[in-house]
Amino acid sequence: MALGRSAAVRVGSLVLLGILAGCGSKKSAEPPMESFTAEQIYHRGEYEMETGNPRRPDEALKYFKGVQQVYPYSQWAKRALIMEAATEHRAKKYEDARSSAQEYLNLYPGDEDAAYAQYLLALTYYDQIDEVGRDQGLTFQALQALRDVIEKYPDSDYARSAMMKFDMAFDHLAAKEMEIGRYYLKRGNYTAAINRFRVVVEQYQTTTQTPEALERLVECYLALGLTDQAQTAGAILGHNFQSSPFYQDAYNRLKNRGLDPEAKGESWLSKVYRQVIKGDQL
Repeated sequence: MALGRSAAVRVGSLVLLGILAGCGSKKSAEPPMESFTAEQIYHRGEYEMETGNPRRPDEALKYFKGVQQVYPYSQWAKRALIMEAATEHRAKKYEDARSSAQEYLNLYPGDEDAAYAQYLLALTYYDQIDEVGRDQGLTFQALQALRDVIEKYPDSDYARSAMMKFDMAFDHLAAKEMEIGRYYLKRGNYTAAINRFRVVVEQYQTTTQTPEALERLVECYLALGLTDQAQTAGAILGHNFQSSPFYQDAYNRLKNRGLDPEAKGESWLSKVYRQVIKGDQL
């Protein structure tokens, strides 16, 4: 009885797997890739990706690249290119993955997998955020690449994940400002600390770092004797984050000085307070 096409392909792929696996150390006996179809070579790459060491992707990449070299204009070559990017990303070969994903976007900008390629490109930046110390260049690049996913492919499966990662990357930038601000505060350099906490309040208003930034501003301004600013920071904190433990800390600091959290004087914090009262999101 004749085999159906899908069954024939599976048999052919199994034959390829058997032949190539059987070659083992006899590299010279391995049949040339031209001996097999694009689909068979592609499936061999998938097999190596799924069963091989993710940190050593050379075997999988050999077959994905082989499809593109032997059958450069086939649909399987297109699929192999996106799988090449995915394999490199999985192996943490971020620059290579970025290059492959960008090549895919350049060649197939309207393809159904373009959103995935854009998402992979963003991940090559995002996944390195915690490895860059105080250098935030990659974080900004991750934000831009994630924004591209959200704006170019809003209806894709990757847009929601990109939005979540965008928020986390944004929060990461604010957290770095807080880290440096706390460093200065601990050493009594209140002016330098205020500058960092101000960045969080003005530029990273929607992050989880804002309540602490306002509480630290109360602490810094009280240490400098600038009570109007301290009270205003406390008022903003109370208006937007009254349930936060940072508000209770700020409230106690103010009360210990006989002060209340209320808008006083004219400063950059007064402008922020007026925005809050008008209903603008802090």
